[in-house]
Amino acid sequence: TVAPSSTMAASAAARALAEKGVSVVNLTAGEPDFATPEPIRQAAHDAIEAGYTKYPPLTGYADLRQAVANYEASRGITVHPDGVVVSCGAKQAITNALLSLVDDGDEVIVPSPYWVSYVDQVRLVGGTPVVVQTRPQDGFALDPERLAAALTPRTVALFLNSPCNPTGAVYSRAALERVGELALRHGFWVLSDEIYSALSYDGVAPSFAGLSPEVAARTVLIDGVSKTFAMTGWRIGWTACDTALAKSFAVMQGQTTSGATAVSQRAALAGLRMERTPVEAMVSEYAKRREYGVERLRAIPGITCVKPAGAFYFFPNVAGLLGRSHRGMAIDSSAALARLLLESEGLALVSGEGFGAPEYLRISYAASMESLREGFDRLERFVRALT
Repeated sequence: TVAPSSTMAASAAARALAEKGVSVVNLTAGEPDFATPEPIRQAAHDAIEAGYTKYPPLTGYADLRQAVANYEASRGITVHPDGVVVSCGAKQAITNALLSLVDDGDEVIVPSPYWVSYVDQVRLVGGTPVVVQTRPQDGFALDPERLAAALTPRTVALFLNSPCNPTGAVYSRAALERVGELALRHGFWVLSDEIYSALSYDGVAPSFAGLSPEVAARTVLIDGVSKTFAMTGWRIGWTACDTALAKSFAVMQGQTTSGATAVSQRAALAGLRMERTPVEAMVSEYAKRREYGVERLRAIPGITCVKPAGAFYFFPNVAGLLGRSHRGMAIDSSAALARLLLESEGLALVSGEGFGAPEYLRISYAASMESLREGFDRLERFVRALT
């Protein structure tokens, strides 16, 4: 019942084509195209020489957990180091939480469009995902009335992702407060995935966990170093929550991976402690790409695109292209559109089906400006040739 990750499948298809010698512009990956900053890389070298090659503590080194607490405090979130569990990436952090909170048949609300793994992670632990649609006219923020209508006695948790993958939506504080009121009234947990918190272009992205102590007590904060510090391959994420709940997460992790990689933990510590100049430079470059890409997309007939407020994805609506054809082949879905773009133009994008949004494509702008220019040239050429 668990489907493969559609983003990883799209990336693998692009890679396979490139290995055959085909010119491919790959705009699928949610992965910064920048190198991990030098202080972090140097810390990893130093850690190896210092002997950080043994089993690490199950929940993370104490100094790293303290650094995480300090980092989240800088965002207005109060968390005790004992409430932090460092994991092998944010994906494992989410799985630890679901294993601890969701019993067979329990319901977890997932706003759509959603990150591709949420629904299947819920199914993986025996839960039932309940998808609630968001709307572009609301900035893809969850409507409290729709959320309230989806609640049942079996509702145990809600996924909240701001800034959002794939839409780029950033919830206002007022919108978060309305969700918080429902969480407190009905007693469900909120899994607040804030992995893109540093990538907000129109002001600071408010944290759900930072709304109030009462809301924080019902929140499992998901965060990590992958996106902020260009450390996707280092596999370091964490949960931050109530200390008693964190103990349950530690039990789950102890029976799966044990502690996160020792060297990566020391590198992550360096990232949290370093000056933010390299991060600010990356965000500045993403902002330039965002402006360029939105302008290009809005100039292509049949495509509409809401300007993303955060993360590093465009999520254009391609409904105006469905029902048309390319060289006699019907385009009846965004999956068909993505397949034809790859086959005919060597342009790799991710179809919206895996995000619960079949009329959309996801385009990553965690790619060089050169790649974006070439990618949008190929997309526009393809669209203008449709019949």
